[in-house]
Amino acid sequence: MRMTRSVDSVQFLPFLTTDINNLSWMSYGALKGDGTLIFVNATGAVLQTLYILVYLHYCPRKRPVLLQTATLLGVFLLGFGYFWLLVPNLEARLQQLGLFCSVFTISMYLSPLADLAKIIQTRSTRRLSFPLTIATLLTSASWTLYGFRLGDPYIMVPNLPGILTSFIRLWLFWKYSQEQDRNYPLLQT
Repeated sequence: MRMTRSVDSVQFLPFLTTDINNLSWMSYGALKGDGTLIFVNATGAVLQTLYILVYLHYCPRKRPVLLQTATLLGVFLLGFGYFWLLVPNLEARLQQLGLFCSVFTISMYLSPLADLAKIIQTRSTRRLSFPLTIATLLTSASWTLYGFRLGDPYIMVPNLPGILTSFIRLWLFWKYSQEQDRNYPLLQT
């Protein structure tokens, strides 16, 4: 974004859902007393928030981006209020918050596929980030293994779609190789 001073080839929704996902998992980690979950997701939330601010800086149409951000932040705050104020039983809160986090994780992993039809129609992967695909594969595999090690299905199971969607995106990169994307501005630098 900084190099091109544009957000044309950058998807916003994956980073917004990842930010909300990090905040949700940080809450789950605090409730569970898991320092790893707290530290990793606090760091992720800070980085994602910085990305959102940079995106807003370069985005010509700020209103839809702000609306999406406010909507998901509102959902997060409603969920936070529900889990911390209305569910008094600690075990029930942990289970319900784990399920909430799992749903958000799955939506985060599925959000890059929102442009799947456009990618197939244009036969171009310029809307996808290859480094982000690799990072998603590695982090989702790591969290799956961490959840397996802890015996925590709320961590393990929702990260499996991250592995699957990463392989789908890698297949798209293979199928629509960069030779077909010669007009992609970052490849011309």
